[in-house]
Amino acid sequence: MESQQKIPVNRKRPVQIIFRVTEKERDLIYKKMQQFKTDNLAAYMRKISIDGYVIHVDYSDLKAVCAEMQKIGTNINQIAKRVNTTNLIYKSDMAIIETRVKEIWDLLRLTLSRGGKMQS
Repeated sequence: MESQQKIPVNRKRPVQIIFRVTEKERDLIYKKMQQFKTDNLAAYMRKISIDGYVIHVDYSDLKAVCAEMQKIGTNINQIAKRVNTTNLIYKSDMAIIETRVKEIWDLLRLTLSRGGKMQS
């Protein structure tokens, strides 16, 4: 939203931009200004608005790894319950765990090879 006031022509920056924030957002802005060791709000906002950027990280690969970890945990709990009841462990149980662990390693390698799919 631009201001409708008349601004002197000799101003270096004649266009004014106004926006509203909450008190919490204002406090965060001032905290970040302290990190840059400045108390000039206009200069800081100009710099961050022009040179700053937002990073979006896609966590879908990591969510898939977490889902696989949860499946392994469920399998291990089922196997542990059976072992505690029967005192027997089956090769097929171990094969399931090995397969799941391999799937997780494959997902982790894929995620790392993509660099975490960062987008700006």
